[in-house]
Amino acid sequence: MLNKRVILISAATAACALGIGFMMQPSADHQPQMRQAEAAQPQLPQDPALAQPVAIEKITLTSAKPQISAPEGAVQAVPAVPVAGCALQAKGKTLPGALVQLQVSAPCRPGERITLHHQGMMVTETLDEDGALDLVVPALASTATFIVVPSSSSSSSSSSSSAPAVALASAGRVVQVTVPDMASVDRVVLQWRGNSGFEIHAREFGAQYGEAGHVWHGADPAQGAGLLLQLGDPAQLVPHLAEIYSFSRDADHAGAKAAGDIEISIETEITEINCGREIAAQSLRISDGRVQSRDLTLTVPDCSATGDFLVLNNLVENLKIASR
Repeated sequence: MLNKRVILISAATAACALGIGFMMQPSADHQPQMRQAEAAQPQLPQDPALAQPVAIEKITLTSAKPQISAPEGAVQAVPAVPVAGCALQAKGKTLPGALVQLQVSAPCRPGERITLHHQGMMVTETLDEDGALDLVVPALASTATFIVVPSSSSSSSSSSSSAPAVALASAGRVVQVTVPDMASVDRVVLQWRGNSGFEIHAREFGAQYGEAGHVWHGADPAQGAGLLLQLGDPAQLVPHLAEIYSFSRDADHAGAKAAGDIEISIETEITEINCGREIAAQSLRISDGRVQSRDLTLTVPDCSATGDFLVLNNLVENLKIASR
């Protein structure tokens, strides 16, 4: 991603008291240095409820289907019969760095799509061939609540039309985990739906693009003090995806400079999938136990700009890390 062409656009957005700049750049360098051009300004939704973190309590998951009488003489299906050992199960445990290891198991549901909800973040994942999922998730609260919901309420145990269909028992699961070191972590979440091409770039303590301290999903994880994780299965149809950048103030950064500003930018590549379309994303900033959210909607330039990148500066406030 070096030597990219850059198109810079500045916009002042009063709704979130942030200046949001756009740069469009093709395939190789992130250095903003080329031509000026026009692109659509981001519009922030006006609904104030969107900017509030979701409070989750007293969760009850239910599933009900309407009772429909079959016409006289019709062949009726065998009632759904729960299968022992097939119910979805989920558990979690804390890891250092305010992370949670979430383990999901549904032996009779290999390859099933599930949705994971956590404190306003939503991602789409897929169970493996054994009906299992082992996932490390950055926590967004000191009392972290996760809701795991399968895509369907039942599935057939046989492809034969002459065999009775046996429905698997299905219900979402709630996991709650205490995260003792949450207050020591600064965290930025970017979430979106579909293949919009969004990505987080963190430039730590003055680092430039491509240097040690430039953290993004295409960089060597060892070159930065912070951690970037991707969640969600992009192979699913219109999945919920997320990237999360974390900086732990209590971690040993092996002598690396760990004080100053961490510049955060949001980028998206212009592709044949998103060109000329309106795309949307949401950022969540977690610092000192507080959550700040921003919603973004923008129109991507037409397909003649395919291969360029839009760079959104100041959508997320820079992280300010004090020396220990």
